Amino acid sequence: MSSAQEPLISASERVDAGGDHDEQQGDEAGRLESGKAILAAPSWFIWLLTLSAGISGLLFGCVISSTLVSLGESLSNRPLNSLDKSLITASTSLFALLISPFSSVLADSLGRKRVILVADVLFVLGAGVQAACSTVWVMVVGRSIVGMAVGAASFVVPLYIAELAPAEHRGRLVTMNVIFITLGQVVAYIVGYGFGEYGHPETAWRWMVGLGGLPAVVQLFMMTVMPETPRWLVMVGRGLEARGVVEKVAGGKVAVREVDATVKSIEIEVREEQDARRLRRRRGDSKAGWAEGFDELFNIRRNKRALAIACLLQGLQQLCGFNSLMYFSATIFEMLGFPIPTLTSLVVAVTNFAFTLVALLIIDRIGRRRILLWSIPWMVFGLLLAAFGFFLSGVTDSDAPGSPVVILISIMIYVAGYAIGLGNVPWMQSELFALNVRSLGSGIATATNWGANFVIGLTFLMLMDLLGPPLTFTLYALICIGGYVLIWRFYPETAGLSLEDAASLLEDDNWGVR
Repeated sequence: MSSAQEPLISASERVDAGGDHDEQQGDEAGRLESGKAILAAPSWFIWLLTLSAGISGLLFGCVISSTLVSLGESLSNRPLNSLDKSLITASTSLFALLISPFSSVLADSLGRKRVILVADVLFVLGAGVQAACSTVWVMVVGRSIVGMAVGAASFVVPLYIAELAPAEHRGRLVTMNVIFITLGQVVAYIVGYGFGEYGHPETAWRWMVGLGGLPAVVQLFMMTVMPETPRWLVMVGRGLEARGVVEKVAGGKVAVREVDATVKSIEIEVREEQDARRLRRRRGDSKAGWAEGFDELFNIRRNKRALAIACLLQGLQQLCGFNSLMYFSATIFEMLGFPIPTLTSLVVAVTNFAFTLVALLIIDRIGRRRILLWSIPWMVFGLLLAAFGFFLSGVTDSDAPGSPVVILISIMIYVAGYAIGLGNVPWMQSELFALNVRSLGSGIATATNWGANFVIGLTFLMLMDLLGPPLTFTLYALICIGGYVLIWRFYPETAGLSLEDAASLLEDDNWGVR
């Protein structure tokens, strides 16, 4: 069977991209570097599609970090305490967690594009509620609405891009979405600094959160003229439209017969999955209705393994503590005595953006597995160095020579390692899943991400108060070490493989790891 997210690869290209599994896994990086997997550059149309879909990444900018230090007594006529800050921050993650599995069902029934458009409407609504609020609880409601939008967009946008991307460029194009996210964080800090320093104290934070809806408006108009993915179109019986999308994305670089073969391969896969599902029903091995997808996801070995790996990567991406820095970096640097904490946080955001660009250049050449195994040790080093810096400063007494600078440098090292690896590889999750469970599996894995995000956002300040910064950062380092061991043991290399071949790796007793 071919893969739904592989609509632009012809039969001959699949041979080059897939090849023999044992041979690829033996020396995957060498094969990629030799250029065998690097074919023609993506067409202008696929870049336009990626741009249109990736704009939603700008909406994820951590403007809340700057907002938290600017609110003063604007909400409920009192200063915010740690619980208030945690609720405002964690409410977004909680509702993203709740909406992700539901949005995966909608993506199969309504289409990937429509879910993106619904997310845009929710972004605009949530930004308006936040800008107009006057109490902590109304702010939490606004953040919750934004959370629903984030939960849907964070799942469906990588899926939309991956279903349109050629296999040899899939890593780069999905990483483009992460680049938009990191760029959004940089823009958010710049906006936060500008309004914090030059805006009116009573209204500056309202502009910060209100302007967060602007990218959603831009994307809403751009996506209305963008097509659906060929896989979804074929799945609902619109093969002619799917063929037109394949032609546009290919940019006239493939012959008509190859376009026909690509669409036909998707049709064959859809038909084979429908036949297999009917057979399982007759044997009584499968449930009917919406429960059928869950049954296939949790009871078929390779699907269970794909879900386990995807949830591992998504959970580790949050439990390593990165977003605690993005949410509360301004608070941390204010605690350390930096005169302009929002501007100092901008240094961290720029580091994240710059090293995500590095990942864009190397992700398809080095491979997903190797880039994680190379980058996580740097994260551990940065976290332990930060713990040492906090130990020197004692946090409440930052007169220790150079300790705040040590902490800033260590955080930059940690963020650089994160941006190259864990910041983007988990979003390649769709490579692991078979066609019939790809949307559902990706949705559940994304929910894992937001569940862990919720835990981090809710507990970070509490851990800082209870354990102290040195132990808190050491705890995150230990989580990274545990994740490294699991990745080394269970995560196979998927770079350059067709989605069919990538998913079939998990049938191996060794989980495809060589």
